[in-house]
Amino acid sequence: MVDWEDIRHFLAVGQAGTLSGAARSLKVDHATVSRRLGALESALDVRLVDRLPRACRLTSIGKQVFERTLEMEAAAHGVVRMATAAHAPLVGRVLLSAPPVLATHLFAEKLTRFRTEHPNLLLSVSAQGLQVSLSRREADVAVRFARPTETGVVARKIGTMAFGLYAHRCYPHLSSPEKWQFIAWDQSYAELPQQAWLLGIAGDRPVICELTHSSEHLVAARAKAGIAGLPCFLGDRDSDLVRISSGVPYFAREIWLMAHHDLRKVPSIRAVMDFVVQVISEEPTLNS
Repeated sequence: MVDWEDIRHFLAVGQAGTLSGAARSLKVDHATVSRRLGALESALDVRLVDRLPRACRLTSIGKQVFERTLEMEAAAHGVVRMATAAHAPLVGRVLLSAPPVLATHLFAEKLTRFRTEHPNLLLSVSAQGLQVSLSRREADVAVRFARPTETGVVARKIGTMAFGLYAHRCYPHLSSPEKWQFIAWDQSYAELPQQAWLLGIAGDRPVICELTHSSEHLVAARAKAGIAGLPCFLGDRDSDLVRISSGVPYFAREIWLMAHHDLRKVPSIRAVMDFVVQVISEEPTLNS
């Protein structure tokens, strides 16, 4: 009988393309992935993967097995969703995945309210900038800055997050735009639309540091390090910062709320979705 854990590790190898990538996604070591893959190949008596120096390439039969096991994985997740939907009471744990700036500066601030309204629900807020799979239950509810493309997911736009340029009111070069120095996103976020917007404004003027998250940009701007591009709901809150509006092109990201189609009416999931919508609606600069 084939072991499902062996199949799960094979799927991770097929999706990542390397043993190390599969190990990272499964949070196990490289040797475990290799052992599980070997066990599956032995059980099936076929070679599923060609182990190359820097990659793993599915064999012809490996590709066929991979497609079939993807269907098995989808069916298994469907069973879990069906069982979850059967638990109607407002109890349990719901995982909400949201961009770090919203998770930190909006949802975390309102957790007391959620707890008061739903004392038997544990809301787990995960600050994640990358996409998550709702079909694989990597999250129950997700908030993202782009419309999802995943099959089986329902989504709606719930707001728009505008950005602006901010500097400390005592920034030495505040009145001399030609001397401005900018705080940009680091290379892991180099493809973000807000990075292109910020660098377009900076032009030939220097970028003096790169930081990952907007929370860090806020700290650097408050330290008078330079000019930061911040979500307006965040920058406008800070009395030490001033918003620079002259000559700054408008830029905003759409805010999308999503859940899996099979779970969207589960009371606990519905409660978290309603909470997200309410929190967003209370921020004037986030209203669509």
